[in-house]
Amino acid sequence: QLQLVESGGGLVQPGGSLRLSCAASGGTLTYYTIGWFRQAPGKEREGVACINSNGAVTNYVDSVKGRFTVSRDDAENTVYLQMNSLKLEDTAVYYCSARYASVCLTAPVLHLAQGYLEVWGQGALVTVSS
Repeated sequence: QLQLVESGGGLVQPGGSLRLSCAASGGTLTYYTIGWFRQAPGKEREGVACINSNGAVTNYVDSVKGRFTVSRDDAENTVYLQMNSLKLEDTAVYYCSARYASVCLTAPVLHLAQGYLEVWGQGALVTVSS
């Protein structure tokens, strides 16, 4: 059974960078579209970025475009979220999600659609503070 574990969260100052990792075990990420989501205190969870199964297509929510980059290394069975120029409002718990044979849609909000066998990680806390 596929399991996901996020790592790389922590405390960073505004303008700093962090790289989150989403490592899979119990199966391969091949044919899975991966999404990164976040939930800030008191707010609903929102889609941040996604990458399709072959890495050729990526999508981002407008608030992180130009600052965040999603990538995948299927040999390492890991997906990454490089976060640069972090802002206070990026503070949240970040989750990765994998959905088999799915697509990433951006309307009305960024989300994974179609496919099946959706798996979520436990989350990684990112705190941006001076």
